[in-house]
Amino acid sequence: MALNLKPIAGSSNRVIVEPAAAEEKTASGLYIPDTAKEKPSKGTVVSVSEEDADGKKASVKVGDVVIYGKYGGTEFPYEGKDYLIMRETDIYAVVS
Repeated sequence: MALNLKPIAGSSNRVIVEPAAAEEKTASGLYIPDTAKEKPSKGTVVSVSEEDADGKKASVKVGDVVIYGKYGGTEFPYEGKDYLIMRETDIYAVVS
C-alpha cells in the first residue's frame, strides 16, 4: 500500500512504517490486557525518502516488513491510522 506522504531525508534516509498490531494473546492462549501489551517492533514500510544529503538511496523499499528498535521513530496519526517515521539506521533487519 503506497502512502500519500513522502519523508524528507536530510542527513539520513527516512522511512515511514505502519507498525504491526500488538500481540493480543500469549502462545499459551492467555489474553494480554491493553496496559500490558508491548510496543510492536515490527512493521511494514509504506514510504521511503528519495535519497539522503549524500545522494545515497534507501536500502529498504515500500512493502518490506522490517524489525526496528522498540522506541525508534516518532509516532504520528494520518487518515485514521498510526505510523512511525524513522531514520533508516533505526531499522535492524528486513524480514524475508
